[in-house]
Formats: sequence, structure tokens, C-alpha cells
Amino acid sequence: MKPSLVIVTGLSGAGKTVMLRALEDAGYFCVDNLPSSLIYSFVKLSALRSEKIAVGIDIREKSFLKGIEKVIRKLRDNFSLNLVYLEAETDVVIMRYKETRRPHPLSAAAKGNFEKAIDMEHKMLKFLRDEADSIIDTSYFSPHRLRQHITAAFGGLSADYFKFTIISFGFKFGIPQHLDMLLDVRFLPNPHFVDELRPFTGLFEPVRNYIFNSPVTAEFVTKIEDLMDFLIPLYKKEGKSSFTLGIGCTGGRHRSPAIVERAAEFSKKYDISIEVIHREI
Repeated sequence: MKPSLVIVTGLSGAGKTVMLRALEDAGYFCVDNLPSSLIYSFVKLSALRSEKIAVGIDIREKSFLKGIEKVIRKLRDNFSLNLVYLEAETDVVIMRYKETRRPHPLSAAAKGNFEKAIDMEHKMLKFLRDEADSIIDTSYFSPHRLRQHITAAFGGLSADYFKFTIISFGFKFGIPQHLDMLLDVRFLPNPHFVDELRPFTGLFEPVRNYIFNSPVTAEFVTKIEDLMDFLIPLYKKEGKSSFTLGIGCTGGRHRSPAIVERAAEFSKKYDISIEVIHREI
């Protein structure tokens, strides 16, 4: 049996360090930022002492990426490789760097322009993203939630593991990236125009009652459930390990959270992992 190897790569600020620490806690022998010329030799030696190995690759030293294409293909031939690419929306990466007050590795080359630095990094890592077995968007993960996600995904779950992520959001703040499906609920009754309900969210029972008292809402939720009854078994049969559904209203505080919570309730019958994210609240 080939040793299990995880390559962790992706955008700076997307959570590679958090993932490597989570893998280490899950029993992986980890090392970060090796030159590409040393990776294969390191993994081959490490396989003598550990069945689970993780290697971090990034662009902190640009010359380290030289020849990475050949290295990845050689690793695939000799190990059970899972190449994981972490990314996040540009605004989120910029915010994370501003919070930590650390410079981006390409900030000098980009003359201090964060967006340009991130765009340069995207281009430098294109091959790795194209080769990735898993692409994880960490935009809405806190470090704690990312650790939970990594531990669940790489901590020895069964092969039929399936994760259903449901995100509520507001269209006026932009559509989340990397959704598998998007539903627009702006046609449902809007509690925003009811003075006593406006300050609250769709997690508040009177707000939910207002939304679900409409027969249109009841019919719509039934149709979502029918669609999930059809899709989820087929996705699992196809071998997908995750499905992300975005449900949006205007501001993301009333209608979409209420519908997401109801979708999470009826999804419990599928015996899958369910994650709920309310982006705007």
C-alpha cells in the first residue's frame, strides 16, 4: 500500500499554515516550504517512518517552484497523492493581511499593490491549481472552522463521506465564489418592510413565521427538498465529496437565513455532514 501524501498549496493568506497544523494534529508528518528539488527525496525518506505525510508549497521563495510540474507527476506515480489547493476571495485575503499587518510575499514585486500581488500569485500557482485534487475556498472559514473542516476531511473518514454546505448571503454584498448552485429568494415576503421585524434576522422565530406564512414560501421549500432528494444521492454516487448551495436575498439577513435553516433541517435525513454559514450575520 502506497503511503498517503498530502500536498498543501494555494494563495498566501488562504490558511495553509492552519491546514498543516491540523494535519499534524491528525497524525501527519509535516514540513513546509521545501525547494521543489528536495520534495521527492524528503517524501521518500519520510515514508520510511510515517504512512501519512504532508508538504506545504508556496511562493515565499519563488525559485522553489522551479520544476514543480515534474515533481508532482513523479509523486503521483509513487505515492497516494492528494494535492489540496486553498484559496479565498481577494477582499478576504487583503483583510486578513491587514489584520495581521504582514506584507504579502509578492508585495515588493507588486509595488505594494495587494490586488496586483494576489493576481501575480494566481498566475504563478496556476499549474498547481489545475492539478489539484481538492480546491477549498476558505473565504468564510475562521481558523477554528478551517481546522474542523480539515480534521473531518483528512482525519480518517469513510470513503462515502459527503459534506453539504449551505450559505445564506445578500446579493448587494456580492455572490460567494465557488458555489455549486445558487438560489435567489428575493421573491419571498420581505420582513425588512415590517418595522417590528426589521432589526432581527431570519434566525428569530417571528421573522421565520412571517416568511413561512406565505404559501409561496412553503411551495418553494418543498421544491428545494425535492431537488436535494434528487441531486445528493447522484452526487454521492458520482464520487463527489461535497456540494455547496448558496441562497441569497437582498441583504442576507432575513429571507435567505430562514430558508437555509429550513434546508439544513430537512437535510439531516440524508445522513451527511451539514455546514451552515450565514455570511451577513
